[in-house]
Amino acid sequence: MALIGIPVAVAAGYAGGLVLALLLALLAGVGAWELFRFSRAHGSFALEPIGIPLAALMPLGAHAMRIGWFDSPLAAGGAVFVALTGAVLWARSPDERPLGSIAITTFGVLYAGASLAYAYALRHHRFVVEPVAGAVLVFFPIALTWVSDSGAYFVGRALGKKKLMPRVSPGKTVAGAVGAIVFSMLGAWAYNDFVLRPVAQLALAPWTALIFGAVISVVGQVGDLVESLFKREAKVKDSSSFFSAHGGVLDRLDSLYFAIPVAYLILSRLLLAAPR
Repeated sequence: MALIGIPVAVAAGYAGGLVLALLLALLAGVGAWELFRFSRAHGSFALEPIGIPLAALMPLGAHAMRIGWFDSPLAAGGAVFVALTGAVLWARSPDERPLGSIAITTFGVLYAGASLAYAYALRHHRFVVEPVAGAVLVFFPIALTWVSDSGAYFVGRALGKKKLMPRVSPGKTVAGAVGAIVFSMLGAWAYNDFVLRPVAQLALAPWTALIFGAVISVVGQVGDLVESLFKREAKVKDSSSFFSAHGGVLDRLDSLYFAIPVAYLILSRLLLAAPR
């Protein structure tokens, strides 16, 4: 699966625009469906015919804003909110938990859809001129989550004794969590100096890169644990079989749902144009 998924992701990241938005929309829609599947397991039913398309529309909306189709996301958000809350009048009776339906639907749209729209925003950052620069920038937090996961695995296996949160994820250890942070800090420093600066002519200050790596690791680990918590509640091992034996979209992107928005917020303020 990785032999297919990685080239597709790299190609979409390089292409940007509608190609990237469509890939993110697909992942957002499937992710929302998986989350709503969790909620069905304990009797909370989302407004799936509305929530799944809305989640998919989040990255497409980011694309529409960039090309000038509309410039008022606040107004669009208000319209969606009114439509969503109005639809529950016909979709749910008072005995069918209408408030819970609205809550889980809204959360699913934001969790699975809006978070991925930040990947589109990173790809088309205001400093990005060349496609390769946008691809390198959007893969910065993605690469760090891979490095962080690897650090957690190797350090956890070598030194891990004390469990981090055994009721949520029995395999994770405190040593693994610390190792993940250290690996991510070193990975951020290396990516910043040897990839981002020479390829994209963008960079963070050296100490900022180390802090960025630590923050991305922490929020990524929180994202991983949050998705594990959801699965524990639903009593499922994987979110779906979308990626065959590798699980579902939520299983593959759990860390990125937290890491990408945070990366966008940090990089939007601290990223600098490096001298050529």
